[in-house]
Amino acid sequence: MLTIGTGEEFVKNLDMDGYLYILESKRNGRYYVGSTNDLERRIGEHNNGEEKATKGLVPLSLVYSEKYDTLLGARRREHQIKKYKSRKIIEKIIMGP
Repeated sequence: MLTIGTGEEFVKNLDMDGYLYILESKRNGRYYVGSTNDLERRIGEHNNGEEKATKGLVPLSLVYSEKYDTLLGARRREHQIKKYKSRKIIEKIIMGP
């Protein structure tokens, strides 16, 4: 089961549009998979060094995204991709069918 958080405000946010995104580090080629309700803002946060998980990967570029009707849908897809733990699968997703 995917547990993402609690609280009324949190649940309200899950009803917003959501985006699954994959960033690639221009520094070392590593990928980062995430989800958000505001793609432009989130990429800026990553590139400004505001996120601990990607601070050492800056600069990052968006290489893939998917739009969902809800943030919950995007979070579920993020969780699914992260479970693969495979660079090859991430690259297949980026390249498409």
